Amino acid sequence: MKKYFQVILLLFVPALSFAQVPASEWPMFRGKSDLSGSLKNELPSNPGLLWSLPTGSKSQSSPVISEGLLFFGNDKGTIFAVGIDKKISWTYDAGSAVTAPPLVYGDKVFFGSDNGLFIALGKSSGKPAWTFKAGNQIAGSANIWIAGKRAGLIFGSYDYCLYCLDPDSGRKMWTLETENYINGTPAVSENKIVFGGCDGFLRVVDPVTGKERDTINIGVYIAASPALSGQKAYFGDYDGNFYCVDMVKGKLAWKTGLADGSGSIMSIPATDGNFVIIGRDDKFIYCYDSSSGKLLWKYRTNGSIKGSAVITPSKVLVGSSDGNIYMLSLKDGKKLWSFNAGSPVTSSPAVADDMFYFLTEDGRILAFGNKNVVKK
Repeated sequence: MKKYFQVILLLFVPALSFAQVPASEWPMFRGKSDLSGSLKNELPSNPGLLWSLPTGSKSQSSPVISEGLLFFGNDKGTIFAVGIDKKISWTYDAGSAVTAPPLVYGDKVFFGSDNGLFIALGKSSGKPAWTFKAGNQIAGSANIWIAGKRAGLIFGSYDYCLYCLDPDSGRKMWTLETENYINGTPAVSENKIVFGGCDGFLRVVDPVTGKERDTINIGVYIAASPALSGQKAYFGDYDGNFYCVDMVKGKLAWKTGLADGSGSIMSIPATDGNFVIIGRDDKFIYCYDSSSGKLLWKYRTNGSIKGSAVITPSKVLVGSSDGNIYMLSLKDGKKLWSFNAGSPVTSSPAVADDMFYFLTEDGRILAFGNKNVVKK
């Protein structure tokens, strides 16, 4: 398919700001609204499994963390609130599979489901606050923008629309219609919303008005989400091409792909501004120089990489469909540690301080931390 780029001048709204997240919290998918999956603190070099909790159903979701509670969904449609001590605080039946990771903001937990319902629950009680009905499945997590006392929840749907809702009332603030499914999570950073879709466009949107500022036509399905770092957007497409777009210059900075086209990208990049990590369906995890796109190293697992990595100052943490969780050296990609989870790991990790959590496809939530506090 022919690939071309159309760029419209990017504008800025200096008054807009976005939420900052402390190290003890992971309240949204990928940890922060820019979806970069980056950490300033380090993880234990040789962690141990602290506990494992089955949920009774398969899961395609990923966990988030707020005030000592883990939130996640499963294919049965159950939303869980589980303490970091393994105790279940509450559950909620959504009536349909919940594949999208939840979002925690204020005193509420927000999530979308396969039947198109977007639901707000009380964070401490699990009781419904409000619901909103989209026209089709909600497969990606919600994100949030904040401007002074104003805030907007944003999420995409298979009804081709990006929605923005008031987090207190669920009232629709604006809707942006695209040309195909929106499968991923919109990224938010520096006065802009950036997201891709199955129509092959990367779109840059004004958070307050919902108006497009930039449209970039890739010409191939963008099934996953972009990660933002400064004025750069990193993302992959279904053909396995990997892109960096400079949103100041309004043009492609670099692009790389695979000769055989066998590595569809379904995961979100992780970047600290210097390195960018991406997994592909070809079973490899790749590390590129974020400025030039030069391949620095790659590591082969025995399964496709569907979930997204987390990057620390020296480590890369990622799961694989081969059932293993890997910790690699950021410098050279050498394996530092691995754990056999016994089931494909296609979720993305949640990290709080020196602990991290994964969901397995068979529906278990796994908690890891320092071995000296491992519980039997």
